[in-house]
Formats: sequence, C-alpha cells, structure tokens
Amino acid sequence: MPTAAKLFAAAVFAIVAAVAAHLYALDLPEGRPAGLLREVSALVGVACGWMIMGAAAHRSRSRVDAMGTGIRTSVTIVVLVVLIFAIAEMMGRAFKGRYKTPLDAILGVFEQALLLVPPLAQPDILGVLLLGGLIGGAVAHWAGQRWN
Repeated sequence: MPTAAKLFAAAVFAIVAAVAAHLYALDLPEGRPAGLLREVSALVGVACGWMIMGAAAHRSRSRVDAMGTGIRTSVTIVVLVVLIFAIAEMMGRAFKGRYKTPLDAILGVFEQALLLVPPLAQPDILGVLLLGGLIGGAVAHWAGQRWN
C-alpha cells in the first residue's frame, strides 16, 4: 500500500544512489564507461527506499531508529548495485566463452564484485551514502509521522 513514508523514502534514496553512482563514475578508469550505472543505481534506490525504509518508517520508535534503518538501506543499495553489475559483467564474459564451467561463471560474479568494491572506499562516496542514509531515514520517519 502506498504511503507518504514510502514515497519520500523512494525519492530520497533514488537521489542518494544516483549521486553516489555519479561520484563512483567520476573515479572510473579512462577505458571503462559508466553506462547505465546512474540509472540502475537510482532504480535500485527507489526500490530499496520503498521496500526497506518506507516499510520500516512506521515501525521506527524514534528518529534515531529510522536513521539506522536508513543506513541499512544505503548499504543494501550498494550491495545490490555491485551484485547487479558483477552479474552483468559475468554474463558478458560468459557469452564470449571465457568460462569453462558454470561454477567458473558463478565464481566470476564474486571476482567481478571484488573488482568493483575498492573504488567505493572513497570518502566522498562513503559520506554521501552515510549522510544520505541518515537524512533519508529522518525524512521517511517524519513523513510517516506527519501523514500517518
């Protein structure tokens, strides 16, 4: 059921995910295009904001509880986006015949994920995710309290 908390959470976390993806794309090497990174990240942000933060906004007893859930939502966005792009990269490699067995392809997902994670340790990206999670949690909690 749509609620104000879900709507606000989806909007805020779409922005957080898109800004974090933009900062990530700025640090990519020259030969690696960003592709649909920003758009996919924003879409995952909408889904996570709606399903995780929006659903938890009315259950939060305090704003601090909601802010903790906001940080959890930001971490979930990062994990899902990394997993999506690692699977996409593995599929591209699999169609080119670079894996001998299905198990090699499954291990390739984790190999690609480990290559995608280190650039996320930039202070600006971590700051956007942390502050965005805190603000997103507070905004969703406020919307849930305001229009309950």
